[in-house]
Formats: sequence, C-alpha cells, structure tokens
Amino acid sequence: MVAWQYVMKGFAFSARRRALLAGPVAAAWLAACGPAATPPAPSAPPPVEVGVVTVTATTVGLLTELPGRTEASRVAQVRARVAGILQRQLFREGSEVKADQPLFQIDAAPYSAALASAQAALARAQANLMQAQAQAERYKPLVEANAISQQDFIVAVAAQKQAEADVAAGKAAVQTAQINRGYAAVNSPIAGRIGRALVTEGALVGQGEVTPLALVQQIDPMYVNVTQPVADVLRLRAAIASGQLKSAGGKEAAAVRIVLDDGSVYPLPARLLFSDLSVDPSSGQISLRAEVPNPKGVLLPGMYVRARLEQAAASAAMLLPQQAVERSSQGDSVKVVAADGSVGSRAVKVSAAKDGQWVVLEGLKAGEQVVVDGFQKLQGKARAKPVPWTAAGPASAPASAAASAARS
Repeated sequence: MVAWQYVMKGFAFSARRRALLAGPVAAAWLAACGPAATPPAPSAPPPVEVGVVTVTATTVGLLTELPGRTEASRVAQVRARVAGILQRQLFREGSEVKADQPLFQIDAAPYSAALASAQAALARAQANLMQAQAQAERYKPLVEANAISQQDFIVAVAAQKQAEADVAAGKAAVQTAQINRGYAAVNSPIAGRIGRALVTEGALVGQGEVTPLALVQQIDPMYVNVTQPVADVLRLRAAIASGQLKSAGGKEAAAVRIVLDDGSVYPLPARLLFSDLSVDPSSGQISLRAEVPNPKGVLLPGMYVRARLEQAAASAAMLLPQQAVERSSQGDSVKVVAADGSVGSRAVKVSAAKDGQWVVLEGLKAGEQVVVDGFQKLQGKARAKPVPWTAAGPASAPASAAASAARS
C-alpha cells in the first residue's frame, strides 16, 4: 500500500513538470530554436546643406589689365638762350608755376648796350634816308627839264634805295637786340610744376651751348602709357567680328581705371586716347595711351601702374563668386545642384575677374544653382539641400569679434 502511494506521487510530479515545460518556458525555448528575425532597413542620411547662388545671364564688360607707366602731359625744358652770368632765381623749387612766369634773370647789361648801339645805327640810317630822299626829289623836275643828266638822277634814286635798305637793316638789328635782351629774363614756357634748379646764381650759362636751367611738367591731366600683346588684340577683334563679344563703345570711349602699385584703385576714371597703329617688333606689343585727371597731384611722372580697360562686353555672361570656381591645370569647373538634390561637376569657360567675381562665358545656363559654400560636406553621392548664399559683409568681422569678447 505504501509502495503504491509513492508511485502515485512520482506520477503526479512528472505531470506537473510536463505542464511547466509546456508553458512560457517551452514557448521561449522553441522561439530561440526557430529561424532568425529580419533586422529593419537603415534610413537614408539627410541631405547636406550647401550655400548656392542662382546664376543669371547679363551683359558684362570684360576687363583687360595692362601694365604701364605715367607720363606728364606736357614737359618743357627751361634753357638759357643767351650767354651770361645768372643773377637771380625767381621761383621756389617744387612749386606750381604759370605760363610766362619769370624763373631766372641773366645779366642783361651787355644786351642793353647792344640794343642801344643798334638803335643808334638805325637813327643814322634814317638820317641818310632823309637826305637821299630829298636829293632824289630835287633831281626829278630837273631831269624832266634836261637840266641834269639822266645818269645823275639814277645815282640819286639808287642812293635813296640804299638808304631805305640801311633803315630796314637797322630796324632788324634793333629787333634782334631787343629779343636778346628779353632772353636775359628766362620765363616758364608752360604752366605746371617745376623741379629743382639745375644751376645756381653766379654760374655762367649759355656760353657755347644752350644750358638747361630747370624742368617744368604739367601733371594735370596725366598720361598713362600701356602696352598690350598683339595676339590679345587679334583674339579680341575676332571675337567681336564673330558676334561672341561686342565692342564696348569703341576704343575712344573705352572706360579705363588706374590701379596703383599698392593695389588701390585711383578714384577718378581715365579715358583711352588712342591705340598705336604699329607693333613693336622687339616685343610684339601695341602701345596705348590713356588720359586721367590728376587735380591733387597724386600721380607722379614715371609711376608704375596697371590700367583696367573695358574693351569688349559679353551679352550672355554670368558672374560667380571666385570661391565657387575650382581652377586646375585641366581647366575650370563648378559644382551644380540638380532639381533632385544631386550634385555634379561642370566644366566652364572663365574670362577675367570683375569686382571680385569671375566672369563665366560658357558652361552654365540661367537659373542653375552653383555651390559656393559647403564643398567639404559633399562626400560620395550625398544629396544636397541648397540654401541661398550671402557674401560676408565688411561688418561681419567686427561683429564676430564683439561676440567673442562677450562670450569671454
């Protein structure tokens, strides 16, 4: 009986263990032994935000920057035209002088004496003329009355003519003496700025040669002489003839800006006067001359400058910030954002720079978006989110400095 009870208890324990295994533990064990669950698909990365500009076609004047030097519009060398001792200097070196302003005084005593002698000779010639005229007038009725010979009358008339010639020579001698005495006072031939005196008081000048005394230069307006390679001129003319470019109003009306040696732009505009017809055979260059106002004397003769000439204009050009263009030995290119956000590289043809921007002639269409900022974010085939790009103004640096100071 006792043995049967133990058997029944063991059966009951086995039944309870089977029930536990059939519960949640069994379900977990079966789930663990079943096939693996599929992981969820990864989400696409968000588009990269880049700064872009939308290009527009416009007419842009193409600038050509050429080297050159300034030259005074008028230059006059003040020289001694008569010999003598220099007595006085009548100007301040480096000052502005007017036309016919006295500059030097040469000793005029010898020339005053020569003038007095010439005047005396003239007076003697005039007196002889009066006597010869009176004698010829007395002989005229006598020869008509056959009271004197014809030969005597001819001699009287010849004496009159000779006296008239002596008077004319005397007048010329007086005029020459007056001119020489006038040359003793050396005046400025033009208005302008005079340099340093090349001689001092007490020096003997004009003895055997014309002695230079000073130099007067007119620097308002100022000339700017520049040179341009003939190959560039021919390419420009060919582009204008083919219609790719149009003339910027003719060479006489071409706008010119002068860039100084320190990189600053001279505030007053210049105008192109002419382009030379001949080519320098030694350099293959064509000479051009521009005229620029110089009322304050900022430009000095002989300064090295660069002239920006607007010789042609592109009717369908586009302006891009310089940082948007990638320049390499293979050519110039930009990154363009498509409508679906994809970014592609595009080869472009770039002309000269204007106002800090590149002038693009070919490779882009109006309305396309060009990446200016955010190149480093574009990796692989990442999509782009274009946002309008704005150039940093001059006040951005002080503002950022003030913000940094406030944070510190």
